[in-house]
Amino acid sequence: MIEIRELQSGDIPDAMKLVYSEKWNQTKKDWTILISNKNNVCLAATVSGKIVATATAVNYMPQVAWIGMVLVDKQFRGRGISKLLLNALFEKLRSCKTIKLDATPAGEFVYKKMGFVAEYRISRMVCNSLPFEVDINSSADIHQITNENIDEIVAFDRAVFGVGRDELIRELFANNPENSWLIRENSTLLGFVLGREGNRFYQMGPLSATTENSTRLLILKVLRDLSGKPVVVDIPDEKTELCEWLISVGFEKRRYFTRMFLNDNCSPGNIDFQYLICGPEFG
Repeated sequence: MIEIRELQSGDIPDAMKLVYSEKWNQTKKDWTILISNKNNVCLAATVSGKIVATATAVNYMPQVAWIGMVLVDKQFRGRGISKLLLNALFEKLRSCKTIKLDATPAGEFVYKKMGFVAEYRISRMVCNSLPFEVDINSSADIHQITNENIDEIVAFDRAVFGVGRDELIRELFANNPENSWLIRENSTLLGFVLGREGNRFYQMGPLSATTENSTRLLILKVLRDLSGKPVVVDIPDEKTELCEWLISVGFEKRRYFTRMFLNDNCSPGNIDFQYLICGPEFG
């Protein structure tokens, strides 16, 4: 018997077992961010009381719900469990205008059959260690984000992402203020970058900016302060010049996701200014 129920904070250790099994990068803090927001929908499938699968939806109310963390224990695959979880999510998200996700190649085929439409591709790039010392030779005004300007960052992100994700931005900043940066020119905000520690890599993003030069400076600023930690970024494929530059500084492409949507794509955001996404579980 397969039972579907809500994920609780006490389930995080069991959910992390699924993450470790797939060698994904999420942490207990990521699960806490997902579960603690009462607007989100976080579900588990259990067999004899054991969690064998998960699926989450971040509810960027009321326009967009973002599907993520679709994980199924290898021993229980092929039984339609992920479809049960997704249908349960969809039922709870009927008031959302758009449902979106970043699909793996295997998942893309499944989601297409459910009616999802591909929007664009995102490449995952990894740098295990930089081949050089980072030197930022620029007069740009780059400094750490503070509580005083977090409202400005939230508003900037809303304009670029297409929908407000205020709570997520504030959580990312609160958990990692030392690697949260913004860049200005003549007091005008040109962009910002946030990030989070993963269990395998430091995930850089979201990074939104009005120019690619600002993006490169923000990336270098983060890399300089990471002390050789392995870093992962998820970048829209249309940012070809930035992809080439990342390869030149030590990154390599590992895999890709396809951004997809169900129903009307009512909040597409501004892809021109979105350089690094927050990760497939958050968009």
